[in-house]
Amino acid sequence: MRRNYILITILLCAFFLFFTFEKEKLKPKTKPNIAGVILSFDDAYINEWFATDRELRKYSWKGTFFVCKINTLSLSEIKKLLKLQKEGNEIGGHGLNHYNANTFLCDHTIDEYLDQEINPMLDLMSFYGLKVTSFAYPYGGRTKSLDTTLLKKFKIIRGRAFCEKDASKQGCYFNKTGTVFSFSVDDTHNHFSIPHLLKLLDYAKKNNKILILNSHNIVKNVTGDYQTKKATLELICQYIERNNMKFYTLSDLDNLN
Repeated sequence: MRRNYILITILLCAFFLFFTFEKEKLKPKTKPNIAGVILSFDDAYINEWFATDRELRKYSWKGTFFVCKINTLSLSEIKKLLKLQKEGNEIGGHGLNHYNANTFLCDHTIDEYLDQEINPMLDLMSFYGLKVTSFAYPYGGRTKSLDTTLLKKFKIIRGRAFCEKDASKQGCYFNKTGTVFSFSVDDTHNHFSIPHLLKLLDYAKKNNKILILNSHNIVKNVTGDYQTKKATLELICQYIERNNMKFYTLSDLDNLN
C-alpha cells in the first residue's frame, strides 16, 4: 500500500511539472524593444515642420508634433497637420495657451488647468480630425498630481530631462511608464552639443534603449532660441539608418509598457 502511495505521488508530481512546463511554453514571449529614437517637436512651427518632413522622408522617419494654440492656426496649417498625421506622424497636444503648468497651479486648481488648457484644446483638435493621444508639458513644467490626472486623458505624457552630462544618467530614455522625459536638441540649449548627442545615441544603441528628443523651430542657420539646425536632424536620421535603429512616435510607447 505504501509503495502504491509513493508511486501515485511521484506520478502526480511529474504530471504537475509537465503541465507547468507546457504552460510556460505557451506564454507569449515579450519581445525586447528595438533601439531607436523619438523625434518630437513643440509649439506651432507648422510650416517649418512640414517642409522638414518633405526633406527627411527619404530616411523613412516619423515625428511627434506637439501643437499649442490650435485656435490660432490657419486652415492651411491645419491641412498640413492632417497630412503629417495621415503619413504616419503623430500629432500631440501642447496646451491651448501654452501655460507652464507648474506656475499656473501655484494659484489655480487642476480642474481650472483642465478647463483652460486641456479640454478646449482636445475638443478643437478632435473637431479638426486630429487624433491626440499624447501630451507634452510646455516648458517641462509639471507636478505628479497633474501627471496622474492627465494620464486619464492621454496614453502617455512627456516632460523634460535636464542637466545630466553622463549619457547613462540622462533621463531621456523610455522608462516603461506613462510619463517620459526628453532631451532638447535646440542648438542654444545649455546642455546640447553634437558630441553629447552622439553619446546619447550610442548609449541607446548599445543598451537597446529608445531615446526621446525634442526641439522646436527647424532652421538652416540658428538666429535665436528654440531653434534646431536641419543638419542636426539629418545627422540623427543618418545615425539611425546606419545602425539599423527605429523611429518611434510617442504613442508607440503605450504598446511597449
